[in-house]
Formats: sequence, structure tokens, C-alpha cells
Amino acid sequence: GRQHCRISDQEANGKNSTASSNDFSDPVYKEIAITNGYINRMTRDELRSKLAEFKLETRGVKDVLKKRLKNYYKKQKLMQKEAINGDSYYDYICVVDFEATCEEGNPPEFMHEIIEFPIVLLNTRTLEIEDTFQQYVKPEVNPKLSNFCISLTGITQDIVDKADTFPRVLQNVIEWMRQRELGTKYSYSMLTDG
Repeated sequence: GRQHCRISDQEANGKNSTASSNDFSDPVYKEIAITNGYINRMTRDELRSKLAEFKLETRGVKDVLKKRLKNYYKKQKLMQKEAINGDSYYDYICVVDFEATCEEGNPPEFMHEIIEFPIVLLNTRTLEIEDTFQQYVKPEVNPKLSNFCISLTGITQDIVDKADTFPRVLQNVIEWMRQRELGTKYSYSMLTDG
């Protein structure tokens, strides 16, 4: 079968621990220690193979490879512990993917403005999308969209001309979140790539 790796007492209780305020008597730290024991007994080729399996860097001397693999398993185990704990999770994640004004080549002096404010409300317990919000935004600094922007986003000049300005749309977002009791009854986090 598949080799299971865990992480060592020395690392779990060492200065590099990511959970310095945690109680080290938790069983996860025993699993980490056992895993580190397995890793310590692996050959360089076994280490490189396991690192490659996880798409991690396979170059380096044996000690470096061991440390890299131990750190990987340590992070995995501590994240699993946090997921099981549940108190560390937000109830919801608001996934935002703004669209903004742009020009081909995006000159450094160009000021981007949000022209679409979409949110997907993801329940972290069920991983189901529970709701969505979407509104277009009228740009004020560069009110005329470039042909490049229209082509890239699919948002037309007519759409943004009819839209509310950003302050009004932001108020609508806040009201939408308030109606879903985000920040009061339910904890949440905003997630965006832009």
C-alpha cells in the first residue's frame, strides 16, 4: 500500500511550528511525530519520489529533501486539524470577481475602475453556492469603455451607462450582506483575485 507520512515531535514543538499557541498534547502532533520518523528512514530516491508525487521541488541534499517533505506533511496535518475543529472556519466565503475598465497593454498611469461587482456566496460547511449578487457599475474617471475592455469583459457601454455609480452599488452590496446576516449571525470572509 500507500506509505503514510506524519511529522516529528521535534518539529511540532520546535520554533518553526505554525501553531505555537496550540496544545501540543493534541493527537495531531503524535501523527506528525510518527510521520517524521517514516521520513527520517526514507532513502533519497524515496524522498524524491514522494516529493514529486506532491509536485514539490525534488532537488537538494537528503536533509533538505527530508525537511521539505516534513514541512509539507506538517502543514497538511495542521490544516486538517483546523478543518475538523470547525471554529476556525468562516461560515461563508463571499467570492468576488470584479471586472474593471482597462486598455490594451494597461499603461501604468491608467486608473482602473470597477464596472461589475459580482459575488458568489459559498457555504463553507456544505461547499454549496447559496446565493449570488451581481451589479454593473458606472465608471466616473474613464466613463467611456475602450474597445479592448468591451471585447475582454463582454460589458458594453450601454450597460455601464445605465448602471449606478460605485458608492451606490457598494451600499447595495452591504444591504445584500446584511439581509443574509453576514457579519452578525454568520461569520464570513471576502475572497477575490483582483
